[in-house]
Amino acid sequence: MPPESPMLDDPRTQFAAERTLLAWVRTGLALMGFGFVVARFGLFLREIAAVEAVPLEHRLGVSLWVGTSLVLLGVLVNVAAAWIHFGNVQRLNRGEPLRFRPISLGTIVAFFLALLGAALALYLIVGLYQQS
Repeated sequence: MPPESPMLDDPRTQFAAERTLLAWVRTGLALMGFGFVVARFGLFLREIAAVEAVPLEHRLGVSLWVGTSLVLLGVLVNVAAAWIHFGNVQRLNRGEPLRFRPISLGTIVAFFLALLGAALALYLIVGLYQQS
């Protein structure tokens, strides 16, 4: 039988864990939605160019890869959030304190988005120099 703790008997502890899970689910859904929009933006530009009979100077495949990366990141965020939530609930049910790691899910997502942003900035800068 788990040891009794006033904090574990308080339903606010479970509700806080649930709110954290829901916040990560919203983050994952936002990443997936934004990734879908980015992936489809290249197709949109291609269709506009075809209707206007304007030749495309840039490769539009980058938006597909960036968008797909964001969608996959959103999926990974949701899976990781569910996994972490499950572990936290199990620990709370056993009466154990929650453990916080130095590298959190938020840190991983922020790092990946920073790398993606830096790669896109480099792509844009190189593209500007190639046009001039």
